[in-house]
Amino acid sequence: MNKLDTRQITMTAVLAALAFAMVALIRIPIVLFLSYEPKDVIITIGGFLFGPLTSAVISILVSFIEMLTISQTGWIGLIMNILSSCSFSCLAAFIYKKKKSISGAVLGLGAGCVLMTAVMLLWNYLITPIYMGYPREAVAELLLPAFLPFNLLKGGINSALIFLIYKPLVTAMRKAKLLAASTNSGKTSMNWGAFLIALVLLATLILGALVLAGII
Repeated sequence: MNKLDTRQITMTAVLAALAFAMVALIRIPIVLFLSYEPKDVIITIGGFLFGPLTSAVISILVSFIEMLTISQTGWIGLIMNILSSCSFSCLAAFIYKKKKSISGAVLGLGAGCVLMTAVMLLWNYLITPIYMGYPREAVAELLLPAFLPFNLLKGGINSALIFLIYKPLVTAMRKAKLLAASTNSGKTSMNWGAFLIALVLLATLILGALVLAGII
């Protein structure tokens, strides 16, 4: 095993630990039984660094650990967590791997958000009646007013957070010799315009989440 492989495995383990910490420490109820936690931010950053397979590995690992420790939803929660994280993070990482630029990141994150929302609408329709004991007709009535805005807000908040912390985090990791020096010619550098847009988007989406939760 070469030094690069060792470094990637080590960083994958570190990112998995950080993602689990996000679940364990930050869980914000939004609507019904749906809560927001920022683990997909870390999972997607792992995919941006090492590719979509790393996102999948971290997602599956964290979901299993969550099921065995803090989750009360058992195998159903495991399936839903993996589907949600992988549909968002793996697609975003795949597109970013093909086009490593700000526009590639925007396209990947936007596509990931749309895919995650579509996937979770379908699987909540299929699984929630089993998990919650609701009639399927009642779940269908909740898809547009509850599940749709929740997943769009979740994907949007994750995307904005990734934009805000990705570059500083990667720079810090490279300075600490946890990552190899960049071979990119600077195309992924954050500019103030993108930073401010992400900040405004994050603030707007947080307000939307507060409205959906009935807090404001």
